[in-house]
Amino acid sequence: MEAIKQIVRIPENHEIRIKIPQYIPENEEVEVILIFRKKPTTFNQKVSELREAIGDNLFLNDLRDISEDFKTVDLEGWKENNGI
Repeated sequence: MEAIKQIVRIPENHEIRIKIPQYIPENEEVEVILIFRKKPTTFNQKVSELREAIGDNLFLNDLRDISEDFKTVDLEGWKENNGI
């Protein structure tokens, strides 16, 4: 499997052409995935999205996992190394 990444701006006509490398044979089956990153443009929009995150179970689970990881690190003893 090989992935080829191209980043493009959406044109006015909302059509994107994809240039395929010559070494990929004709009639080869490929998968095309469009990933759209929604960018908040205003402060109020950012705050609104943060408020929505409070009810997002996936976000909350990730936050809980990260918090547990930091608890483990915080409990580890840190030895002072004066030689470095």
